[in-house]
Amino acid sequence: MRFLYNLLTYLVLLPYAGYWLIRGFGNRIYFDRLGQRFGVGFPKLERCIWIHAVSVGEVQAAAPLVRALARRVPARDLLITTVTPTGAACVRSLFGDTVKHAYIPFEFPHAVASFFRRTGPEMALIMETEIWPNLYRGCGVRKIPLVLVSARISPKSVPGYRKLLPLIRETLSHGIIIAAQSESDAERFLALGANPARTRVTGNIKFDGELAPQIIEQGRGLRNELFGERPVWIAASTHEGEEEIILGVHQALLVDHPDLLLLLVPRHPERFADVRDLIGDSGLPFVSRTDEKAVARTDAVFLGDTMGEVPLFYAASDVAFVAGSLVPIGGHNLLEPAAQGVPVITGPYNFNAQDIADMFIRLGACRRVADADELIVAVNELLNDPAAAREMGRKGQALLEDNRGALQRLMVLLEPLLEGK
Repeated sequence: MRFLYNLLTYLVLLPYAGYWLIRGFGNRIYFDRLGQRFGVGFPKLERCIWIHAVSVGEVQAAAPLVRALARRVPARDLLITTVTPTGAACVRSLFGDTVKHAYIPFEFPHAVASFFRRTGPEMALIMETEIWPNLYRGCGVRKIPLVLVSARISPKSVPGYRKLLPLIRETLSHGIIIAAQSESDAERFLALGANPARTRVTGNIKFDGELAPQIIEQGRGLRNELFGERPVWIAASTHEGEEEIILGVHQALLVDHPDLLLLLVPRHPERFADVRDLIGDSGLPFVSRTDEKAVARTDAVFLGDTMGEVPLFYAASDVAFVAGSLVPIGGHNLLEPAAQGVPVITGPYNFNAQDIADMFIRLGACRRVADADELIVAVNELLNDPAAAREMGRKGQALLEDNRGALQRLMVLLEPLLEGK
């Protein structure tokens, strides 16, 4: 099975490289350190601690862990790898030059071997969902402790993993420690062959995220500066297919709230231009963040076409819809707006963090809507009942506070591996 897997990685190398090059011609940020994808140009390190986080969400989730490690082992370099350029930008924004960054290599043997030779990790911490047979085996044969942090497997992905069950079982056999988000996640890992003695439920370190104290103040200042007294709702981290729905919802909301402003924030920067065109085609007057001009009273939409400002935009909003959930992407981070006391709405697709979404909904800290019509109703009701909106926001903050502690449990689990480092 491993031989066939490696053969497949080489067979898809050329078309995958072509795909990456095409993306680069559309957005040159994808050419950033392109050689690292193929195993060339990694920073030369020794005995670093390696944290892998796919993109923005995982980097943000890893932030409290990175800071805890920096305090615990200050003499060690911390290397964060990402897949996406937006993840790289998030690393720079959060940590500056206090950590090293590289792009994770494509999953074929010589690139993986080159990564280990150059960076020399003595511990690997993989965030959430990434299962890469060659990277995991690379840790195993080099006796590098590997920990899956806030590990989760969505029910939707289990059938796909089962098709490769012998390879997955072998992949999970390399002394891997699984720090699962929930009991159900742990059970899914065990069903795929994880070692029960090395599988623990530590919770989700996203609950231990630290909201910068100035964020809410800066967000309110942004609102006063740009939006004035207008009611504002945000649709954050939208994907292709969602913006059209959101714009239709906003047009319906304007009937009852003619002064309402939609703050629309696409998930991926390479789509900013396309979303700008969509708003223009909708006929709704709009202004974008990068226009650097005042929001006119007639503007119905504000396009958030910058990186790293979503927390500010949440703080400037009355109601938050967390996207990636009206289309089958799996949903994004509900904790970020909840931490600021903003009432949260999500769509029907939450399989990326189903347990968290279900907890929020069960405790009245979030509303789940099935479609555009229900989203119109939910936003309308929260705008019309500020007391109910505040209560939902309060419940979200209380839920976060009640579920803190995953980072502490994780650090206890890591302590034997960190001793002497």
